[in-house]
Amino acid sequence: MDLVTIMKTAVFAPLLGAFLIPFAARISASARNVLAVSLGLLTFLAAAALLPRALSGQVAAYTLAFPLGFDLTLSADMLAVFMAAVSSFTSAVILVYSVDYISHYEDQTEYYTMVVLFLGSMMGLVFSMNLVWMYVFWELTGFASWRLVGFFRKDTDVQKANKTIMVTVFGALCMLAGILMIYFANGTMDLRHLRGETISTLAAVLIMAGILSKSATLPFSTWLPDAGVAPSTVTSLLHAAVLVKIGVYAYARIFGVTVVVAEGFYYGVLLVAGLSALISAGAAMIEKDIKRIIAYSTVSQIGFIFLGLAAGGRTAFIGGLLYIMMHSVAKGGLFLCAGIVEQKTHTKDITRMGGLFRAMPVTAVSFALCSLSVMGIPPFGGFFSKFLVFRGAAETGSALVLALFLVGAVMTLLYLIRLFYLVFLGEERQDAPREGSFTMVASVAFLALLGLALGAFVHYPANYVEILTSQIGAIE
Repeated sequence: MDLVTIMKTAVFAPLLGAFLIPFAARISASARNVLAVSLGLLTFLAAAALLPRALSGQVAAYTLAFPLGFDLTLSADMLAVFMAAVSSFTSAVILVYSVDYISHYEDQTEYYTMVVLFLGSMMGLVFSMNLVWMYVFWELTGFASWRLVGFFRKDTDVQKANKTIMVTVFGALCMLAGILMIYFANGTMDLRHLRGETISTLAAVLIMAGILSKSATLPFSTWLPDAGVAPSTVTSLLHAAVLVKIGVYAYARIFGVTVVVAEGFYYGVLLVAGLSALISAGAAMIEKDIKRIIAYSTVSQIGFIFLGLAAGGRTAFIGGLLYIMMHSVAKGGLFLCAGIVEQKTHTKDITRMGGLFRAMPVTAVSFALCSLSVMGIPPFGGFFSKFLVFRGAAETGSALVLALFLVGAVMTLLYLIRLFYLVFLGEERQDAPREGSFTMVASVAFLALLGLALGAFVHYPANYVEILTSQIGAIE
């Protein structure tokens, strides 16, 4: 199969397949579930098939012509393929886990439709080389997340879902204004023609507002913890696999390897990211809701990714990209573990839990392993990405920014230890629940062990990312 066909499969299989799910549901629930999981796996396999070809220097390109420079241009360079593989892999695991997790809830057909549409929109955004089409796919993910966050349909859930879309759409409209400024100044929205072009600081700030809103970074971070009202599979999808990673990917694509902005812009990004990492870590240390704690952790860790991507050195940039991968695996595992705990204890309040290690040892060990990766403890994958980010940032960054992130890293250690102790150790506060289903437990164990394996075999992703940065001309 040629490269263009594989790339189109990765994009259009989930985008178009999502609309087939309601028809499959008319046949049977099993047919619907099989189709949804198959679309997730097919998307990952297509993205994975592009990895060795991208590594060898092959780049697929496809253009669907539209007037006035609004061509739908898809391109599978190393950065796009890397992001597609990471996000589609975690999404596929979440879909497998969902089969048991979501089985006793209503509106399952809409759930699977929105999850697969979400995945397809991410693939479209990742491979798009036109800013306006990036914006279109950006908004499609916002629509899907709105429906998924309000999945349970309670009044408070709908309010939180509305908050999610209002914050992200506000940021997206700012982004659109910035995109239009670039178009009027340069006569194109094709990222390939914008390479090396200097854009105005105002256009950059407007686009950054959209990026910060989608990646739940200060001052737009409050919607992400509130999205914890959604099923744990949805929060895992939002936090680990797709939604907040869209922001850091857009930053890497636009500001990391394409346009040039005044130096003060990058320092501003670092300062905002550092404050976001520190403040959200502080919130995680006093929160009692298990999913909100992990959500605040996501906000904090996204700050570390921005540190790597915006610090200005190649080492930090490599660390930032690796951080995306390591965080996706580990944070996805944490949320799926939290889903098992919540379903079996019927509460999200960690002060009402305790002593769950005996009742659900596999979930507890998986949670611990994923936590160690997020903390950055060797030999887990999270250690190497965090080390490279700090090493690269130390070579180019300011003392103030580094101090903010160092304090944030220590706080990550503290709030995750607190969380694990209150949930799985200590005194038992309720009748011992059972482990989750085999599929759910196997999914979290797989992600936990993968986080360890990524540390043991870190050479392989690191080598890919190192070649990526040199091939696409990332910041030196």
